[in-house]
Amino acid sequence: MADLFDTPSDRESGASAPRPLADRLRPAALSEVIGQDHLLGPEAPLGAMLASGSLSSLILWGPPGVGKTTIARLLADETDLHFVQISAIFTGVPELRKVFEAARIRRQNGQGTLLFVDEIHRFNKAQQDGFLPHMEDGTIVLVGATTENPSFELNAAVLSRSQVLVLNRLDEDALERMLIRAEAEIGAKLPLSRGAREALVSMADGDGRALLNLVEQVSGWQVSEPLDADGLTRRLTRRAAQYDKSGDAHYNLISALHKSVRGSDPDAALYWLARMLKGGEDPRYLARRITRMAVEDIGLADPQAQGVCLQSWETYERLGSPEGELALAQAVVYLALAPKSNAAYAGYKAAISAATRTGSEPPPKHILNAPTSLMKDQGYGDGYQYDHDAEDGFSGQNYFPETMKRGIYYLPVERGFERELKRRLDFFAKLRSQRGGEER
Repeated sequence: MADLFDTPSDRESGASAPRPLADRLRPAALSEVIGQDHLLGPEAPLGAMLASGSLSSLILWGPPGVGKTTIARLLADETDLHFVQISAIFTGVPELRKVFEAARIRRQNGQGTLLFVDEIHRFNKAQQDGFLPHMEDGTIVLVGATTENPSFELNAAVLSRSQVLVLNRLDEDALERMLIRAEAEIGAKLPLSRGAREALVSMADGDGRALLNLVEQVSGWQVSEPLDADGLTRRLTRRAAQYDKSGDAHYNLISALHKSVRGSDPDAALYWLARMLKGGEDPRYLARRITRMAVEDIGLADPQAQGVCLQSWETYERLGSPEGELALAQAVVYLALAPKSNAAYAGYKAAISAATRTGSEPPPKHILNAPTSLMKDQGYGDGYQYDHDAEDGFSGQNYFPETMKRGIYYLPVERGFERELKRRLDFFAKLRSQRGGEER
């Protein structure tokens, strides 16, 4: 009787059933895997492991359709381990107990088990902890697959006992090689012009499984002459871009947008903004993050930047989508081209650090109000110099705690409006020095 958790391709009952092209083209050896040479070459992590005859537990992290399941299955073949595949979506604690018990019996009979867990990040902490004793005593070699960042989604204990390997999104060259292999399997070239062929590869969006599914559709068409790109796109729908508003794509793309703005590249910034909006990101989240960019990266080099962002946010709220999204795009372009300074941001962080170190040091008494006679008797307000009465409207008094050396936190840059602020700051520092205060 077949193992309850063996995959259907292992069962004789399914041997005569029609097999999809993606299944027929599944590599029979690691050397046939396309697009992951950085892991499988002789000097690469998996190549070195296999050469040494020692396979450790692994976490395969990468986008869909790049070969995670295939690599796991072939690793079991290469190391003579029994391959068992489960999905974290459909497997609960009772099923896991059966898997571990079957692996324990195999081990007693001299057969190791490679347990492949698809979507391993879907298991909760308790379920993930359940793998640890079986990994440690050698009952299983765990190979987990995830599309999410393991450092966020997996327990530290599981990660410490595994090696994380990153699989690449398939580039156009890899997809073209896969397309040629698919045509050889079918026994005919696809009825596509060169432009249509390139469009087909683009539609797959780095996903090999998606490409083979598209090839299977196209190969069944009856056409009198090769289709051009327009003819292809009329018949096929482009694969939806990968975007999870709470996952890696969300954080990766907002990081790309932020750094493009910081790097003064409006074209790249507009591209990443469009990618996020196209993926279904909440424009209000983007409005908030764009405003943060104005505060963090433009700062006082262009004091109008925050206002532009807040106005674009309000415009979006009034117009809604899709018209209001143009206001966000305008704000992104404005920020990308604005002079940049993080001086206020850096100064604030430095001041927070100083405030943490100095604890509860009181202000100097001369800048304290004295609303009661007792406070006056204690010297509150004594010696305070009213700046409006001072020459140049500047007294140069000390406003830091008396036991603390004067701090320097705000260092404006020679860009945009901050150039003027630096001039003022230098002027006040000179006056302070002339009037007996500490120099800046």
